[in-house]
Amino acid sequence: MSSGLRIGFVPEHFSTPLHFAHKHYNLTSTLLPFPSGTGHMVSALQSGEIDIGIGLTEGWIAALAKHQNQKKDAGFRLVGTYVETPLCWSISTGAARHELKSVNDLQGKTVGVSRVGSGSYVMSYVLADKHGWLDPPNAHPNPNSDSRTMEPPFPVEVLHTFANLRDAVNTKTADFFMWEYFTTKRYYDNGEIKKIGEIYTPWSSWKIVAASHLLHPHNWASGPGAAESSPLKDELQDALLKINQGVKHFEQNQEEAVQYISIKLDYSEKDARAWLKTVRFAQDVRGVDGSVVEETVRILDKAGVVDGKGIDLREMVAVERSEALKRI
Repeated sequence: MSSGLRIGFVPEHFSTPLHFAHKHYNLTSTLLPFPSGTGHMVSALQSGEIDIGIGLTEGWIAALAKHQNQKKDAGFRLVGTYVETPLCWSISTGAARHELKSVNDLQGKTVGVSRVGSGSYVMSYVLADKHGWLDPPNAHPNPNSDSRTMEPPFPVEVLHTFANLRDAVNTKTADFFMWEYFTTKRYYDNGEIKKIGEIYTPWSSWKIVAASHLLHPHNWASGPGAAESSPLKDELQDALLKINQGVKHFEQNQEEAVQYISIKLDYSEKDARAWLKTVRFAQDVRGVDGSVVEETVRILDKAGVVDGKGIDLREMVAVERSEALKRI
């Protein structure tokens, strides 16, 4: 039923349950890798290249909120929760950048990001907020509206790929970048780059979004009758149920997961086993906790990524998790 769908994903260790759903449980959707991450998938959804995206919470919610700020329809909604645990973002610089020893040395330095709006971009604001580097005078009121603009806490260098990010901190095109710890670790081990810090997302790390054409337009969780019938069209519902099966297989076949991650995704067995101890996938990927979305918007607003005033959270979420559970 899901054979005509195209699912965008990041080809890292977190994609293992998706691979198992495809291999073992007849998830017939086309799986399209996006190594440059969530920001690229936002563009792909809006251009009709993919129908479903599995990416980082902050990237999806920032994009949805910014479209509301601009009074535009993003063309997609949050439909599911993929990973319950937070993500550890490792903060890296060039191996020979002796002047950069810790996060304290990064104020005003150039951050490398995959794309504007990506997780690597959004988390630079969260990092700046955590360290008090978002100067209140940089928040400029707009006299023609209730919205505000925030000066970037760091100069930004858009570099698209993880390989480019690693090169940039060694050539001094950028001073630092942020990427998931276990994906970055092998490059610490081989001496290509060095770690100077880390930061965890203040929210569960991965969400699933779907293009609006996969949703019943007048039957979202906030609309009439949402508790009685699913706002998800059958082909989307089918794909999510098969991803559930992939998650269950992942949990019950950890050795198969280790072998896939270490052979096909180029992580060491040691790192794969260490990662397994840190991650918890959703038992049922359908539905999103409204409180998580609300808290994410609050933090992104505080960090100056979006203007949270007047954001309608119901417009971001196709089905809340409590409503999804009623239909299981």
